[in-house]
Amino acid sequence: MAASAAFSVSSPPLVPSSCKFRRPFLLLGSKSFKPVSVRASVGNPSISIDDKVSVQTKTSKWQWKFKGNSIGIHYEEHEGEKSESAKNILMIPTISDVSTVEEWRSVARNIVQRDGEVNWRATIVDWPGLGYSDKLKMDYDTDVMERFVVDFMNSPESPMSHAGNDDIVIIGGGHAATLAVRATQRGLLKPSAIAAVAPTWAGPLPIVFGRDSSMVTRYGLLRGTLRAPGVGWMMYNMLVSNEKSIESQYKSHVYADQSNVTDAIIQSRYELTKQKGSRYVPAAFLTGLLDPVSSRDEFLQLFADLEGKLPVMVMSTKGAPKRSKAEMEALRGAKGVCKFVEVEGALLPQEEYPSLVAQELYNFLQETNASSS
Repeated sequence: MAASAAFSVSSPPLVPSSCKFRRPFLLLGSKSFKPVSVRASVGNPSISIDDKVSVQTKTSKWQWKFKGNSIGIHYEEHEGEKSESAKNILMIPTISDVSTVEEWRSVARNIVQRDGEVNWRATIVDWPGLGYSDKLKMDYDTDVMERFVVDFMNSPESPMSHAGNDDIVIIGGGHAATLAVRATQRGLLKPSAIAAVAPTWAGPLPIVFGRDSSMVTRYGLLRGTLRAPGVGWMMYNMLVSNEKSIESQYKSHVYADQSNVTDAIIQSRYELTKQKGSRYVPAAFLTGLLDPVSSRDEFLQLFADLEGKLPVMVMSTKGAPKRSKAEMEALRGAKGVCKFVEVEGALLPQEEYPSLVAQELYNFLQETNASSS
C-alpha cells in the first residue's frame, strides 16, 4: 500500500501570511515566508457528510494517447448546485496496489456541496493501470506517471482543458502528491496551489529494506516475476490479491482505527486486484520504480524549489507508519511549505476520515483564494 497519513484539524478561517500569493505567482522575488504549522483535534473524527445535499456526479473515460497506445482513463466530476462560476480541483489517488478514485469521493462531495464565496468543482482521476482505468502491460515508472498527469492537465482533449492550467488546485495523496510537486518544480505543471496529503516518496520495499545495489537487483527480480505470465499471477495472488492480505494491510497501517475497516471496503479493493493487468503497476510501485526521488534531501528540495511560487500545504497524520511519518515530519517548517497540518489517520486519511480532511482542505482553498484575489 502507499504511504500517506493524516489527522484531522479544524483550523481557524484565517489567511496565514505564508500562504498569501498573488498572480503572477512566478515573480514574487526573494521575500521569505514563515510557514504555519497547525495541530488540531476533534471529538468525533468519523463525521459523515450530508448526502442529501445535491451534488452532480459524472463518470466517464478519457483516451490517453501514449506511445502508440490509447489507454482508457477513468475519471469522475463532482459539482454542486452552483457550478457556473466554480473553480477547479484535481484530486489524484494515492498510488498503491488498490488505488482508486473512491478514496477521494466523499471528500470531493463534501467540498463541492458547500455554499461559500467561492464554489468548487472536483475532478478525480484514476492512474493508468490502477483503479478503473485500463491496465495495459507497459513499463510503468515515475516518468510515465508524471507524463500522464501532465497530459491530463495540459492536453487540449483532456477533461481539464476547460479549466485553464494555472487556475487548478491539485490535491494528491502519497506518491501522487510528490509526483505533482515534482512536475510543478520542473515547470511541466502550473497549478494555482498544491495540497499534499500524507506525501511519500519511497515504495513499500525500498522504505523498509533500502535501495543499495544488492536490494535493487532483488527488486528487479521480484518485479520481473510479478510481470511474468502464469507465475506472476500466482505470486501476485499470494502477496496482494487476496482478502486476508488486503485486510491485514488496512488494519496494520492503511487505517488508524481497525474498526473502520469494513468487509465492503475489503471486497471492493479485492475486486480491483482481480481485473486483467492489475499486477503491472503494483509490481513497479512495490519495488520502487514509481518513487519520484531517491532520498529525503531530494524530497525536501522539491518543495523548497516551490518557495514563493505558489501555496503548498502538507497534511500529515498521527498514525502513519514510523518511516513514512518521519518523511512527512521532515516537511514541518520546511522551505516551500506554507502550511502544515496534522490529522487523525494513517495512510488513507481522506478515505478513513473524509469530513476532517475535507474541512482542512476547504480551509486551505478559501485561504489561497482570498490571498490571490
